[in-house]
Amino acid sequence: MSAILAETEASPEVSVSRLILSDFRSYPRLDIEVASKSLVALVGENGAGKTNVLEALSLLTPGRGLRRAEIGEIARNGGGGGFAVSVEVLRDGGAVQLGVGHEPGDGPQSRKLRINRAPASSAKLFSEYVRICWLTPAMDGLFMGAPGDRRRFVDRMVLAIDAEHGARVSAMERALRNRNRLLEDRSSDEAWLAAAEREVAELGVAVAFARRETIERLQALILATRDDKSPFPYAEIAMQGEIDELVIQAPSLEAEQAYRAILRDSRGRDAAAGRTLYGPQASDLVVRHGPKQVIAGQCSTGEQKAMLVGLTLAHASLVKAMSGIAPLVLLDEIAAHFDPRRRAALFGKLEEIGGQVWMTGADPQAFAELAGRAEILQVSPGRVVRA
Repeated sequence: MSAILAETEASPEVSVSRLILSDFRSYPRLDIEVASKSLVALVGENGAGKTNVLEALSLLTPGRGLRRAEIGEIARNGGGGGFAVSVEVLRDGGAVQLGVGHEPGDGPQSRKLRINRAPASSAKLFSEYVRICWLTPAMDGLFMGAPGDRRRFVDRMVLAIDAEHGARVSAMERALRNRNRLLEDRSSDEAWLAAAEREVAELGVAVAFARRETIERLQALILATRDDKSPFPYAEIAMQGEIDELVIQAPSLEAEQAYRAILRDSRGRDAAAGRTLYGPQASDLVVRHGPKQVIAGQCSTGEQKAMLVGLTLAHASLVKAMSGIAPLVLLDEIAAHFDPRRRAALFGKLEEIGGQVWMTGADPQAFAELAGRAEILQVSPGRVVRA
C-alpha cells in the first residue's frame, strides 16, 4: 500500500515511525511511515480498518491486545493463515524494530516475536523499548460492568508498569484452577492441597500487592494534579476485597501465612461453591467521581466517559514517571461523544503526555482543529494515506 514519507521534525520521546502489516485482519499488505508528531489521527468510515491498526500496535505488549483476541484469530480471512506485524519505534534518537507474527499450523496462542529481526523469547522484552496504554469503546461500560472487567483494567494498568505482572496473574489463575480441581476430588491428599494452597497464597499476595501499589501511586498522582475545573473530573480509586485489606494490614510474608490459613479453613465452603471464594480473583476496583463524591456507576454516561479518559491520562503519566518511558497511547473512537470544549481540552492534555498518541474517528471534523498539529491519516479498506 501507499507509503507516507516521514517529516523531519523533533520527535516525541517514543514514537512509531513505520508500521508494516501482512495478512493482518483486513490488510493484505500495509506499509506506512508516520511523521514524527505526537498526535496521529486515523479517520475513515466504520469498518474501514482503523481499529485494526491500533490492535496491531497493542500486540507489542504481553497478552492478547486491545481486542483480547486469540492470536490464531487475527490472520486475514482468505490469507495463508498467518500474519506479521513489524513496527519501527524511535526512542532517544535511535530506532528499534519490533515484530509479532503467527505462522500457519502454530497453536492458537503461539506467536513469533522479534527484536531487530532476531528472535525474542517473550513480549516482556518489548517493554524495554515501548510501553502502551489504551482506551476503547468496549471499556465505556467499565464502571457498570462486572468486577472481572475492572480487575482486567487494573491488571492492564499494572502491566504497563511491571512487565512481569501478566505472567504473575496467569500463574495465579492456574494455581487457583489446580486447587479447585483438588477440592472437587474429595480423595485428594492433604499434602497436595497444602502445596496447592501455598502456591495460591504466594501468587495471590504478590498480585494483590502489585495492584495495590499501582492504584495507590495512581491515586496519589491524581490528587497531586487534580483540577476541579477540568472537563475530565478526577477519580478516587481503591481496590476493595478481603485480600486487599489483608495486604494493607500485614507485610507480604505474614499476609501469605494468613492467606494460607484462610484457604485451609475454607476448603469445605469452596468445595461446595466449586471455586475459591477468597482472594484477588474476587477483588474489585471502586471508583468515585471526586468532585461529586458519587460512585462512578451512578454517574451519567458522559461523566463516566470523562472519568475514564481522566484515568487513562493519569495512568499514562504514571507509566512515564515509573518506567522512564512515555507510553504510546491508543484511543479508539475517542472524540465521537465529546463536545468541542472537551475535545480541545483532551487534545491539549494528550500533547502533554510526551509519548505518541494514536486516535481513531469516523468524523474528520472531530480532528479539524488538529490541522498542522497532528498526522491525519485517511483509512479506507486495505489502505492508509495522508489526508
